[in-house]
Amino acid sequence: MFRRSMWWLAAGAMALGACAAPPVGDPAPAAVGDDSTDSPAEWSGETRDVPGEYPTIQAAVDAATPGDLVLVDQGTYRETVRVATPGLTIRGVDRNAVIIDGEFERVNGIEVLFTDGVVVENLTTMNHTLNGVFWSGVRGYRASYVTAINNGDYGIYAFDSGDGLFEHSYASGSPDASFYIGQCNPCDAVLTNSIGEYSGLGYSGSNASTDIYIVNNLFRYNGTGAAPNSLDGELLPPAEHVVVAGNLIHDNGYGEFPHKGAQWATQGIGIAVAGIVDSLVTKNLIVNHPLNGIQVFPNVDRNVWMPADNTIVGNVVKGSALGDLTLTGPALSGNCFADNDFGWTMPPALEWRQPCAGLRFPALWELGALSAQFGRVIERGLGLDADVFYGDMPHPSPQPQLPGRADAPVVPAVNVFAGVTRDVDAIVVPEMPSDLEVTQSKGLNLMGVTLGSTFGSFVGLYAYVLPLVLYAAWVVIAVWEIITRRDDLSRGAGVGWILAILIVPFLGVIVYYILGNSQIPAVYRWVLLAGGMGAYALFLLLGLVIGGVV
Repeated sequence: MFRRSMWWLAAGAMALGACAAPPVGDPAPAAVGDDSTDSPAEWSGETRDVPGEYPTIQAAVDAATPGDLVLVDQGTYRETVRVATPGLTIRGVDRNAVIIDGEFERVNGIEVLFTDGVVVENLTTMNHTLNGVFWSGVRGYRASYVTAINNGDYGIYAFDSGDGLFEHSYASGSPDASFYIGQCNPCDAVLTNSIGEYSGLGYSGSNASTDIYIVNNLFRYNGTGAAPNSLDGELLPPAEHVVVAGNLIHDNGYGEFPHKGAQWATQGIGIAVAGIVDSLVTKNLIVNHPLNGIQVFPNVDRNVWMPADNTIVGNVVKGSALGDLTLTGPALSGNCFADNDFGWTMPPALEWRQPCAGLRFPALWELGALSAQFGRVIERGLGLDADVFYGDMPHPSPQPQLPGRADAPVVPAVNVFAGVTRDVDAIVVPEMPSDLEVTQSKGLNLMGVTLGSTFGSFVGLYAYVLPLVLYAAWVVIAVWEIITRRDDLSRGAGVGWILAILIVPFLGVIVYYILGNSQIPAVYRWVLLAGGMGAYALFLLLGLVIGGVV
């Protein structure tokens, strides 16, 4: 995904998706608003007991009829459960003692493909090479009080589906993301009251749009906290109309976490608003990140997905090394910031320059923040990223049980979204936990380039800082020459050239050196114009080649 000529765009693809072959086919009808379902809306009244009646969960699932409850007793079940009967509820009697163990051999714990209305409750799934619980192509899904530990791609995952809810769940140790909802518009989906930690991303949502709510969760100890994003590797880009509200997001980007390439590059961000449109980030408490608290930036895959019309309002952001609030370009218009509680921004005075009401400055964004991320790409290419096996991530303490456990009401996943309260106005900023302190201070940076890593500093200097310094030298030398040495110019001509140099970026000064009859010898002018830039480009290219980026 980093095969682009403009390094700042390539780094923006830090991203959350690779330049894979474009997807083929069409999204499932359930993912684009078709609300028809094969699932019954009520429990059938039938319970299938495991292992009392059936020796395995799969045997009970195979014997079940639509709307049945598969009730699983305590034990470790070494199997993959594939569900093809709509409206089933798979429930453990004890969340912490009913375990589906993939033994790092089996792909998915529970797999629900094109089967509507399936519910998974009150159990643990762990040690699978891909996903803990996986829905695809379904209308109606729900994970309640589910624990997903150390699975090799995602913890709890819904793809190409609609009408869903992840609630009161815990997921950790996934190289891609603890929780994922993707390729849907409208998604009609909510992730709430859940914990995602020790993963590449706490939450990822690629091309997840419209009525998608990420609210009241805890994302900590990941590479990045939450990352709604647009990319070409899935259908239905760009992501739009996403709500991220009321979450506690802290201490992401520190220590060791399992990751893929994109997750390694994005580390250190609380909320990554990656190429999405017309979305709302509000009332989140974001603390301690070695890069940015909230960063709005473009995502590059086969296309450049630029953020636009996103509203960042009412958040509390503390302890970010670069910017508590950061707008990274290129970006389209309409991204606004207001009423946030923060320490510093990139660019400076961001709320004043890009408010949500009144006059906004055009094209105001910065590029330096991407140098750290692009430096991570080089690290990854050189094999210098941390080698972290997802199976080595810590296990959580016992997690809360489904109220009522075995006796809880059985409700198939039908009209799930309609039954979830989504009052953003009622959401409040989380309280600062008593054991959480602001430990990250403002880091060293040069023109927005962080100086925290060798490769990030290298990219920032040669692709951003030094070219700007050289450009400044061009301008200073040209203006100095006109003022002090160009007696052959009339006052009007001199003023005209100075205005052209100052008002027309880059092109004005280049035209002066080439066509303005400068008195500087031609060889020096060409060295000044082409030599420095050529040397910087050569060093940068060598770094990219050595790093495996190109």
